[in-house]
Amino acid sequence: MRNRPQSADPGRVAVICAVAWALPGAGHLWQGRGSKGIVFLLALPLMFMIGLGLDGELFAIDPSQPLVALAGLADLGIGVPYLLALAFGAGGGDAAAGTYEYGNTFLIVSGLLNVLVVMDAFDIAQGRK
Repeated sequence: MRNRPQSADPGRVAVICAVAWALPGAGHLWQGRGSKGIVFLLALPLMFMIGLGLDGELFAIDPSQPLVALAGLADLGIGVPYLLALAFGAGGGDAAAGTYEYGNTFLIVSGLLNVLVVMDAFDIAQGRK
């Protein structure tokens, strides 16, 4: 029978997850996983900025259009960079641009990858890794 890890303080785990979502890599840095944290801190926001630079669109979370809403939730997964882009009016997208779909892909994938990074930080905080 496999030993189960002791469960961590739920409040601490929640804060780690919130910080990991807000700033990609911060959850790993907080938990002493410096190399992984720095890679995430550099790579994920860079992917997001490339998506904006390629005329990608930050989609609205519109329940009347389920696929658009899913894309919006995926965009939101990157955390504070998404909020900053909205605050500064970036991410309007240009559907006529040849790079529009590539930009959308970079934006969506950067958000989804950050969700995976948050789940990894959660596992570390729980003592599973």
